[in-house]
Amino acid sequence: MIFSIAKEEREIFTIIEEEATKLGYPAFVVGGFVRDRLLGRQTKDMDIVCVGDGIKLAEAVASRLNPIPRVVFYSRFGTAMLKHWDIEVEFVGARKESYRQDSRNPDVEFGSFEDDQNRRDFTINALAVSLNQYNFGEIIDSFGGLRHLEEKIIITPLDPNRTFSDDPLRMLRAIRFSTQLQFDIAPKTLASIKENKSRILIISKERITTELEKILASPKPSIGFNLLFDTGLLQLILPELAALQGVETKKGKSHKDNFYHTLEVVDNLCKKSDNIWLRWAALFHDIAKPPTKRFEPEIGWTFHGHEALGAAMLPRIFKKLKLPLDHKLKYVQKLVLYHLRPISLTKEQVTDAAIRRLIFDAEEDLDDLLMLCEADITSKNLNKVNKYLEGYELVRQKVKAVSESDRIRLWQPPITGEIIMDTFKIPPSKEVGIIKTAIREAILDGNIPNEHDAAFELMLQEGAKLGLKRG
Repeated sequence: MIFSIAKEEREIFTIIEEEATKLGYPAFVVGGFVRDRLLGRQTKDMDIVCVGDGIKLAEAVASRLNPIPRVVFYSRFGTAMLKHWDIEVEFVGARKESYRQDSRNPDVEFGSFEDDQNRRDFTINALAVSLNQYNFGEIIDSFGGLRHLEEKIIITPLDPNRTFSDDPLRMLRAIRFSTQLQFDIAPKTLASIKENKSRILIISKERITTELEKILASPKPSIGFNLLFDTGLLQLILPELAALQGVETKKGKSHKDNFYHTLEVVDNLCKKSDNIWLRWAALFHDIAKPPTKRFEPEIGWTFHGHEALGAAMLPRIFKKLKLPLDHKLKYVQKLVLYHLRPISLTKEQVTDAAIRRLIFDAEEDLDDLLMLCEADITSKNLNKVNKYLEGYELVRQKVKAVSESDRIRLWQPPITGEIIMDTFKIPPSKEVGIIKTAIREAILDGNIPNEHDAAFELMLQEGAKLGLKRG
């Protein structure tokens, strides 16, 4: 079977073939590029395997391209990467690769093309296309990958126990590909993941989180997180999320399964937004329900304060997953902390002051917060769903009305700490904070308009109460 080569790729494939022939290196394009093209998926990454020195081949190819691209070398791994137009091309020599029992770093040695094929994780990723003169463009299918693409199945080329022992990250990759492509994992392969799950503990947190994020970035992440839970991997890499699973009944009263509810929320959100940090917020919005769960005979099961505790848990979870501890963490914390606030504002009689406080607290993330809240509606009762959605639409209308009337959206106080210090000729102090808070609360409660003059007058009054005199 001959691979269909697009016009824009023929130039670089031909150059690779010519330079590989000069060097005496059999060369092939392998893996995801071949798989995705056969599936009709867009891809901009191309992996070239040669039986020889991948770096030397990359340099030779780069010298023929116009404009000549910069070649980035990774000597430790024997790889080189260049970018031609909008395609990233990585070159590597054929190799063998395996993990020691207790190592996070693979042992790598040069090998034959057959060795390189044997180290591939799944049959659909072992597909290759020849870039050699004698069979240029021919698809090489060593393990039935073409058939498995048609059958939509993830299966390892060799014994799965060997495949997953060699590189335990492949267990997560199997689940990730199953999620992205919506393929099934072959029963024997899935059973092997369950059997070898503890091997994931030798893999670095960064590599694990990369796979989790790719699952979360897929159209329907629940596929992957269900598989992670069913195989036991989730309990090892993110036990806080796994702890949400289960239903407890006492005195005839039950609570919903918060794990499957969470996955439904994530899926709902993914239909509306590809913001990965908003998706992390959806995944973690109920993360503190297990430690806050209480049974109250008159009410049933409660989770009081789970939003505040959830926000407090996130720095530790982010640190463990090697996620950034910067504004992205604060964004996710904010959404988790306030995800219950809008539902309390869906009543018709809610005050403008309550709306102002929501605007002030959520700031520029208010739209994302409301999107999360709408995704959080997972009832099977359509009337109930429509009632909640109408309530959130009412909140949006009130936000717009209040924002337009007193210019509070993306609000910055009309009186800054610098103005307070300059007016009273005082250094930074608790008095500055007291006055700023008084101004903010007065504006949010509607006692003064959101204007400089009114706020300045209140500043003078509050300063006088503290014994401060205008300088």
